[in-house]
Amino acid sequence: MTRKIKISRRETLQAGAISLLGLNLASLSTLKSLSAAEESHADKGAGQYRSCIFIFLFGGPSQLDLWDMKPDAPAEIRGEFQPVATNVPGIQLCEHLPLMAREMDKFCLLRSMTHKMNVHGPACSEIYSGREYFGPPVTDQAKPEDWPSLSSMVTRFGQSHDGLPPAAVLPWYSQFVGQDKRIAGQTGGRMGENWNPFLIQGDMSKSDFEVQGMQLPVDVTANRFARRADLWSRLNELAPPKIASAAPSVRLDKNYDTAWQLIRNAADSNAFSINREPEPLRERYGKTKFGQSLLMARRLVENGIPLVTVNWDDDSKFDKVSPHWDTHHDNFKKLKDGLCPVFDRAYSALIADLADRGLLESTLVVALGEFGRTPRIGLVTQNGMTEPTGRDHWPHAFTALLAGGGVRGGQVYGATNKTAGYVDDKPVTPADLSATILHHLGIDPHLTYYDEFQQVERQLSIGSIVTDLG
Repeated sequence: MTRKIKISRRETLQAGAISLLGLNLASLSTLKSLSAAEESHADKGAGQYRSCIFIFLFGGPSQLDLWDMKPDAPAEIRGEFQPVATNVPGIQLCEHLPLMAREMDKFCLLRSMTHKMNVHGPACSEIYSGREYFGPPVTDQAKPEDWPSLSSMVTRFGQSHDGLPPAAVLPWYSQFVGQDKRIAGQTGGRMGENWNPFLIQGDMSKSDFEVQGMQLPVDVTANRFARRADLWSRLNELAPPKIASAAPSVRLDKNYDTAWQLIRNAADSNAFSINREPEPLRERYGKTKFGQSLLMARRLVENGIPLVTVNWDDDSKFDKVSPHWDTHHDNFKKLKDGLCPVFDRAYSALIADLADRGLLESTLVVALGEFGRTPRIGLVTQNGMTEPTGRDHWPHAFTALLAGGGVRGGQVYGATNKTAGYVDDKPVTPADLSATILHHLGIDPHLTYYDEFQQVERQLSIGSIVTDLG
């Protein structure tokens, strides 16, 4: 016997709405977090500044070889590189970061980052979320009980401007090649996946790059899209009041309203149109995925998006032993020939560009990895594939770069011992860093959310705001 299924008029309208507006399911899924963000509760009095660019150097860069060099240490500790002077007397950087050396007066070397986790995924989670990992470090990959990321917290509690999202992530969610899921701690997790940040995925260095979901189909003009939105609104009025006011119906309506606002405002502001940037400026950042991602990040904060996370990505992802900044072998060659030139060019261009536009004072720029590297070359602490030419994972002391947002440039904050292996002064934890970023964005770190996994209220951050950076 064939069972008849009754479909209401409301359900019929909802089913046809995607094609009616010229959108697709992928676009709508991406936009869910934006409509959710309309329910934000920003504490407008808590912070003075409005934007943050959070640069995540996936893999964990070597503090000893880049920005906390120990030239008087034994050769097996200090490594092959030489320190060079910067434009700030008394502060030195690696010889392979010459452009950054010229901008040292604009950023701070926070040399006292520290935590205890030496496994990639859980350590990444601690940096992204500001919380100690919740269980044994048996996987790198995301789990439903992950702590919510900073970008998800800002999506929920931050303020959106002109219909743009409060938080965006680009050019991808960090993930190891060969693993099924993204790295832990990058989305809403136990706060709810509906608070995931807006993901801008792809290689922005390509000439045909477009943000998915921001362009109408070729046969749908702006006027036609507006007429379809108006028709959707009229048809919506036909639904019985009980159905129209139901939570799923209200949420769907919000999704479509957000889709319309985002497409309209994106077109008006050209926030996502990186190809509008002058070619000399694009060259200044470097025509790499990372360089153009930083340029896009500048465009987004310039147009009012409070938090933009830029995850490092490059072709070394296919190296099974030493992807990205995870230099288990050929540490010095990989830094000198591949990693340093790209980062040096892009980071220095971003800092100078923000300063030139008068945006550096209002934009906090944070750059760090999930941990540092071992003081002794070839020492195995976690990964048995570490070779005599590499450095293994080391979470006990590493460096974060901070610029803008009231942070005084040209300073070193905190200190490590003679081998850069342990913090001697002013330790800063991932929790402290998350509290500081939230405060900067005007979000009270003591606000709470409901933990769907353990069914309790949780503070956004349990860290202490670092108050003496100015």
